[in-house]
Amino acid sequence: MIILGIDPGLRTTGFGVIEKHGAKLRYIASGTIKTGLEGALPPRLKIILHGVSEVVATYRPHCAAIEKVFVNVNPQSTLLLGQARGAAITALVGADLDVAEYTAVQVKQAVVGTGKAAKPQVQDMVSRLLKLPGLPGSDAADALGVAICHAHGMDTLALLGTLSPDMQALRMKNSRLVS
Repeated sequence: MIILGIDPGLRTTGFGVIEKHGAKLRYIASGTIKTGLEGALPPRLKIILHGVSEVVATYRPHCAAIEKVFVNVNPQSTLLLGQARGAAITALVGADLDVAEYTAVQVKQAVVGTGKAAKPQVQDMVSRLLKLPGLPGSDAADALGVAICHAHGMDTLALLGTLSPDMQALRMKNSRLVS
């Protein structure tokens, strides 16, 4: 199964593509979609929409995961980030992909083992888990971390499904386990 992870940002949106085969994860690709530091908001959102659509068309993932927006000290920054995230989600659902959402704490917990990990720790663990020759950039590493988090979450759902017939109806909705 090919999983696309997205780390949304108005200036730089990271993407990471991995393949999950059983318990093994394999790196496929990662990178960033850059909108620049300046310019009107609508054209920048269009760059994100088209960039994510291009990544989906190139790598043909089976599902996607995206990092949730955190509430920033600056409400304006939070709103702008939410719009960038919306453009990315629109591209994903426009391609008929199921989209899971994870908080930064959930991603760090899944990748590093602690929700308070620093960005360099995430970069290092992503590199180790995917056996990369070097460290990915921070935005790409965060996106790969989102994909890894989703891959681990899928394992948990599969395990729960083997426990009892009632558990087989469980699925993820808004990053929560529901029946």
